[in-house]
Amino acid sequence: MNRIDRLFGILTLLQSRKYVSAEKIAEKFKISVRTVYRDLKALCESGIPLSFEPNKGYFVMQGYFLPPIALSTEEANALLLTESLVYGFTDKSIQKHYTNALNKIKSILPSQQKEKAEFLTNNIKYQVPERLTQDYEHLSILQHTIASKTIISFSYRNNKDESSHRQAEPIGLIFYAFGWHLIAWCHKRNGYRDFNVSRMSKIEDTYKPFKKTDHIEVSEYMPQIPVNY
Repeated sequence: MNRIDRLFGILTLLQSRKYVSAEKIAEKFKISVRTVYRDLKALCESGIPLSFEPNKGYFVMQGYFLPPIALSTEEANALLLTESLVYGFTDKSIQKHYTNALNKIKSILPSQQKEKAEFLTNNIKYQVPERLTQDYEHLSILQHTIASKTIISFSYRNNKDESSHRQAEPIGLIFYAFGWHLIAWCHKRNGYRDFNVSRMSKIEDTYKPFKKTDHIEVSEYMPQIPVNY
């Protein structure tokens, strides 16, 4: 990657997150931290309003927006291929949002790229086993409540076909055993539980903040899932 592409890449990374440390930038672009500092200085000298907050990292000051960057053919093709994976491994809510987002991206492609994109769309197919079908619309609201740190209310049917009403504090999603699982602090059980998303229904965001303030990271829960990953 030449330096100009790397500078644009660093700027895009900074705009995609609230804070980014120099070490994270170095790891992402496989450069030294010293080179990161030089690149950040170059961005500042070119008029990009960067700032730094101790113990958090660098960020682009509010109000600055990078003009849209044209996608390369390879980047556009990668998005088209990912569409088939989205339809194979997510639910109806995510499929809808992804399609809407992809259509917005397609709308800004040059005519020649649009023709190639349409050709590829018609010639990339997928066949998903029935056990992988996610026939529900839950993932979008679960993503929202995880990010917002708000309590959810829902009905749950366990593997004995017993139903119960729950309130929980969702901390993350894990895909394993051919399905999505929500990891959440269950108020009823007073502990972390693994909820098979396909067994959840009537999910509502209560808009109430978490009661527990010291949740673990979802990665810390992963060793407890009953499969090798």
